[in-house]
Amino acid sequence: MAEMEFQIERATEADYLIFADIIQTVWRLMDEKDWYIADNSAYTYHMLSSGEGLGYKAVETQTGKVAGVFLAVIPGLSEENMGRDAGLAEEELVKVAHMDTAAVLPEYRGNHLQYRLMQAAEADLRARGFRYLIGTVHPDNVYSMNNGLTQDYKVIGEKMKHGGKRRAILLKELT
Repeated sequence: MAEMEFQIERATEADYLIFADIIQTVWRLMDEKDWYIADNSAYTYHMLSSGEGLGYKAVETQTGKVAGVFLAVIPGLSEENMGRDAGLAEEELVKVAHMDTAAVLPEYRGNHLQYRLMQAAEADLRARGFRYLIGTVHPDNVYSMNNGLTQDYKVIGEKMKHGGKRRAILLKELT
């Protein structure tokens, strides 16, 4: 079988149903449902259309199928800004981006797509002047935890987030 190749592309508002479908599919197939927050189409549409989110998709070049998606969220000064969890000063909160949602379909796993999607988001966020990348991971989700740690994220604490779900908070400061 030929090795698959992927192109990482910025998503547009028109991709919101693809995002929601992949996210929901990944969640349905998970054994540990509590490990993952499954965004719906209303959320993905809002994020991709409002400027509050940046979306990325991994497209398999041979077939054109979307293999995985990633969503970064720009929380601004909202109460949800996890810069507060990191103890950042109020004036630093505008430099925070949330590394929000990653989903890769099972048949495409093992191609480092979550890593590649996050790297594309990080490059864009850095170019836009963001300094702090913050995400949450269920502490027992070793796959996502290791993905963050290999990209120089540091665990800065653990809290109940996303409606009472236990999460490790990971922070990466861009220099």
